[in-house]
Amino acid sequence: MDCDVVVVGGGIAGVSVAAELAGERSVLLVEGESELARHTTGRSAAVYLPSFGGPVVHNLTLASRPLFGDVLRARSLLWLDTGGGGLDEVVATGEAVEITVAEALELSPVLRPDRLAGVALDAGTMDIDVMALHQRYVRRLRERGAIRVGAPVTAIRRDGGGWRIGLGTDEVRAGYVVNAAGAWADRVARLAGVPEVGLRPMRRTIAIAKGRPVDPRWPLVGDVADTFYCRPEGDAMLVSPADETPAEPGDAKPDELDIALALERVNHYTTLELRTVRTAWAGLRTFAADREPVVGEVPGHPGFAYFAGQGGYGIQMAPALAILAARQILGEPTDVPAEAVSPGRFVRG
Repeated sequence: MDCDVVVVGGGIAGVSVAAELAGERSVLLVEGESELARHTTGRSAAVYLPSFGGPVVHNLTLASRPLFGDVLRARSLLWLDTGGGGLDEVVATGEAVEITVAEALELSPVLRPDRLAGVALDAGTMDIDVMALHQRYVRRLRERGAIRVGAPVTAIRRDGGGWRIGLGTDEVRAGYVVNAAGAWADRVARLAGVPEVGLRPMRRTIAIAKGRPVDPRWPLVGDVADTFYCRPEGDAMLVSPADETPAEPGDAKPDELDIALALERVNHYTTLELRTVRTAWAGLRTFAADREPVVGEVPGHPGFAYFAGQGGYGIQMAPALAILAARQILGEPTDVPAEAVSPGRFVRG
């Protein structure tokens, strides 16, 4: 074998699990683009948000908190009830507490109190320096493993007890394949003759917009119904309509209507009067049907593991999720039951 493990995908998923495995196995990470983290990871406005996500996501997010080190910066979150309820769900996580609208105005004086039915505060939220986290894993991997960029996977086939992975005109052999290809993960599985699990890429649009003066200390503000969020970004505001538009794997582009919708919603609930858009971009967030991560081998297909379906939670749970996947691959016990994240939950027969 050329190496013990080939990891497909150079985003936060791929580099984190590859770095965790590289201390125990010889690892090669391959990325089809000419640079790492070009798509989802490189476009993330990630936040460490413990009150966001399902049970598995929530537990992995909490487990990740002490593992982030110095890539976190304090930034509280105000969840807004704009009339449809839902605050009880975030409060039930134990990470957020309901506060009065008057208390919310002390934290974010640009809110329009007459348009709010309630507010909850998550004081444990943090900004994440995404690329600093990504580069930490890249450095660890380069010390103990190898990385190849500009190496799209064109074929994967069984070779005795291992695999032959086609990389354009080149080929490598490995005993194990970790499919961390994000929006492309089902396509990579198809190349290997492994069942797909129905992953769904969704486009998310973000813009940086200017209006009235901004205090960089203000909290992140989000509608609990997930129709918009905004936070200070220097002297401007980062805004999103929290869109989830089905998309094909590829280079996602922002939609002008989504940008306009983000500005409209933020301006409706605040006095920011955002008008000028400095820049905008879009990324893909890929979900499994139950919105929990997909980690491990498909039953009946040993030596090929999914590490995908992180959706909008991939950065906030990245450290603990990478350790979970590495332990599974190495045959070590994990704190999360394998069946809770197994791709087998989507594969019949």
